[in-house]
Amino acid sequence: MSSEIVFFSGFILFITLVLALDLGVFHKNAHTVGFREALGWSALWIALGLAFYFFLLWFGHLIHNPQSVEELQRIVDKFKHPIRIDTDNFDSALAAYRSNLGLEYLTGYLIEKALSVDNIFVIYLIFITFNVSTRYYHKVLFWGIIGAIVMRFVFIFLSSALIQEFEWILYIFGLLLVYTGIHMFLTRNKPASIDREHHPMVRFASRFLPVDPTDQSGRFFTRYKGKRAMTTLFIALLVIEFSDVVFAIDSVPAIFSVTKDPYIVFFSNIFAILGLRSLFFVISQVIHMFHYLKHGLSLLLVFIGAKMLVHDQLHEAGFTTTHSLLVVAGILTISMIASLIRNYRLKKRGVE
Repeated sequence: MSSEIVFFSGFILFITLVLALDLGVFHKNAHTVGFREALGWSALWIALGLAFYFFLLWFGHLIHNPQSVEELQRIVDKFKHPIRIDTDNFDSALAAYRSNLGLEYLTGYLIEKALSVDNIFVIYLIFITFNVSTRYYHKVLFWGIIGAIVMRFVFIFLSSALIQEFEWILYIFGLLLVYTGIHMFLTRNKPASIDREHHPMVRFASRFLPVDPTDQSGRFFTRYKGKRAMTTLFIALLVIEFSDVVFAIDSVPAIFSVTKDPYIVFFSNIFAILGLRSLFFVISQVIHMFHYLKHGLSLLLVFIGAKMLVHDQLHEAGFTTTHSLLVVAGILTISMIASLIRNYRLKKRGVE
């Protein structure tokens, strides 16, 4: 059995255990998640994501488990890691490789975490549109994340296989991200809306089962007029899954701009997604404080897309993973600080 399969199986087992504890123990009973509870869970998920960064610093080489400098060099070349390894010292080469893996993971995690904020807007709108009770938010988000993990797995490893075979796909990803960033900036102030009756997922699902618009039991399926039917809670879940597919079209290519290793892309995606539920309850209550966050996210997408388009030139110029991390963190920090300054000035002028 290859080292990738062993490492990946262990990772999936760990994630399965964490999710089982989350739903089966800590959130067994449906309830409205308060701000303080959400903040605590967000801190826990972020700590878990950061802990995996340190794990990679010590044990990241076990993903592909190279046994020689030559084998390590082939891995570095295959996934285009922007590092030069010491071919005379295997231990030193492994340390440099693990350090870069950790930085790639951390940068990808930060990008996914930042872009997920925009997805939270959509999720909140879905809940409002389908009149989902706040006590069932966590349940829907939990099963939404299960679906997202499966879809991300397929999308990430399929994209990686295509990139390995057709490297020009990176340029398509880059153009897509630049377009998305510009479109996000131009539409940043336009109110979003969801057509409850004519949404593609609603029309598709309605072909198979009727919808019970009255059920408030918190179940996904019920009996309606003597027939098995879907509840609006399940419809909301389907629409959230659909929105995640659309969201992944932007976020997954964005992380491929940082690393071509599909395992690092997957790990950073999953740890960011795991904290999405608690982050939703936090962000939904403080998002009004960050007026310039959309500006920052749009600039972030344009930067990432441009980086994909001129990746080889940047690599030759010495642009490393550390530089990417600094730019990403800088864009997000500036947008948040600018937002807080704006809030302070408005409050000083007596404007709410």
